Amino acid sequence: MADAKVIPFGEDRPRGSGDRSARRRTGRRRSTDTGGATGAGGAGSVGPGGPEPGEPPLSAVPDGSGDGSGGAAGPPEAPPQGHGPEGWERRLAHGLAFLRRRVTGEYEVDEFGYDADLTEHVLMSALRPVYEKYFRVEVRGIENIPDEGGALVVCNHSGTLPLDGLMLQVAVHDNHPAGRNLRLLAADLVFMLPVVNELARKAGHTLACAEDAERLLERGEVVGVMPEGFKGIGKPFSERYKLQRFGRGGFVSTALRAGAPIVPCSIVGAEEIYPMVGNARTVARLLGLPYFPITPTFPWLGPLGAVPLPTKWTIQFGEPIPTDGYAPEAVEDPMLMFNLTDQVRETIQHTLYKLLVERRSVFF
Repeated sequence: MADAKVIPFGEDRPRGSGDRSARRRTGRRRSTDTGGATGAGGAGSVGPGGPEPGEPPLSAVPDGSGDGSGGAAGPPEAPPQGHGPEGWERRLAHGLAFLRRRVTGEYEVDEFGYDADLTEHVLMSALRPVYEKYFRVEVRGIENIPDEGGALVVCNHSGTLPLDGLMLQVAVHDNHPAGRNLRLLAADLVFMLPVVNELARKAGHTLACAEDAERLLERGEVVGVMPEGFKGIGKPFSERYKLQRFGRGGFVSTALRAGAPIVPCSIVGAEEIYPMVGNARTVARLLGLPYFPITPTFPWLGPLGAVPLPTKWTIQFGEPIPTDGYAPEAVEDPMLMFNLTDQVRETIQHTLYKLLVERRSVFF
């Protein structure tokens, strides 16, 4: 099996994702208009009648948006929507084209292990039904994430399991008009777990350290961070929607060094998916975990108790806080770090309270 091509870190990574996002949204609207449900599979468009005999599917042909070597192309277009024999033929052709790229190595990964092809056609397709049908996520203020250049999205963290980070990634991927991708900073525990480690890397996640975050921002990526960490997702249900400590403001200094705007983000709905009423600390220590949750359904119902409750989510992105107007030595000012950290935290907390007042029901 051929090896995947690696993008040199100093070069710009081809995007083409704005057209991809628009095509996917347009396809979904067409499906809705005809009374059909949105498909979540991984097939792509090869034209109304499919490829000519003896010709490869269009989605498998490099479009020149790669690294200029004539090998790997940029991120392929999203799977098409449609029903009936022709729709299934297109989906099958696109799926075969995807398998061909995996076998021949005609796909790209960056220095952090991000695999845009796998993320687009497998990971996003697997998460999208949960995002759209189960949690029914409503997104507001997505235009506050800039169309280009680096940006740091700072968000509250909750839910016992970090599903909020995955839903946030789908929200940016599917709704941003420029088709941007969110690169999440994850705790070291994520990269110690088998299987999860590989999937996290391929989805664009990287270790939550200042060096990696700064490199991504300077490269022009949208980076997501949840400063509460385990204190946020592991807090008891009685403290829901009460932000925990944001640390020492490391994310602020990272944004200042890169000159990237900070976009506060508030998520409502994740707190109730696993109401944590207890913490088995002894079990957590034996397993090497930061906490071991006890909920009304887990561990009493076994694997069934691990199914999250189908709450209704709202994700709101606030107005960006610019950081490019500060002098380079501003990162050494502890009072500035404290003030900016407190500003971001208070903005998120105030928005959470506002969304909770507007919410009619946890589930509707």
